[in-house]
Amino acid sequence: MLFLPVQQELNCVSDNGNIVGSIIFEGNQDRYVFYPENESVVLSNLEVACIAERLSGLHSGKYVIPMQDDD
Repeated sequence: MLFLPVQQELNCVSDNGNIVGSIIFEGNQDRYVFYPENESVVLSNLEVACIAERLSGLHSGKYVIPMQDDD
């Protein structure tokens, strides 16, 4: 699983190159949330574990989402 920053979110890309969803910071809830690309996406156990680890790392400060400065 690759995590590629785009604007102020992370695209989650499977090993076969498909975007399976995005991790976005929800400021009103003060937490990071994974949103699947569409409802038909079926994730493997390994993909779910990778996304859960990334979410946990974002919450703890181990990882960050680079913020884009458009100025």
